[in-house]
Amino acid sequence: QVQLVESGGGLVQPGVSLRLSCAASGFMFSSYAMSWVRQAPGKGLEWVSRINSGGGTTYYADSVKGRFTVSRDNAKNTLYLQMNNLKFEDTAVYYCVKDLFPNNPPVTEYDYWGQGTQVTVSS
Repeated sequence: QVQLVESGGGLVQPGVSLRLSCAASGFMFSSYAMSWVRQAPGKGLEWVSRINSGGGTTYYADSVKGRFTVSRDNAKNTLYLQMNNLKFEDTAVYYCVKDLFPNNPPVTEYDYWGQGTQVTVSS
């Protein structure tokens, strides 16, 4: 059974850093690209970042480029999102999301989502 469990969220002030983690189980983690998607209060889903199965290729939304870094440890079946210089507009629930198909397909489709972790940036 696939499980994605996020952790690391919290209430922080603008400008500080947080690192989110996503512990994956129930599938061959190292074979799948993974993504982070967020949802701000009252807004729709926003794709944040993606990392290929081997960890060597990453992608970012313009809104977080240069501040966020996605990484993974395939030996630990864990996905990370390092978030630096957090802004008020980064307030959202952050979801860890698994690709539907393995081996980095050209078209992104998702099948499993974690429960989410809340990040609140407030002074």
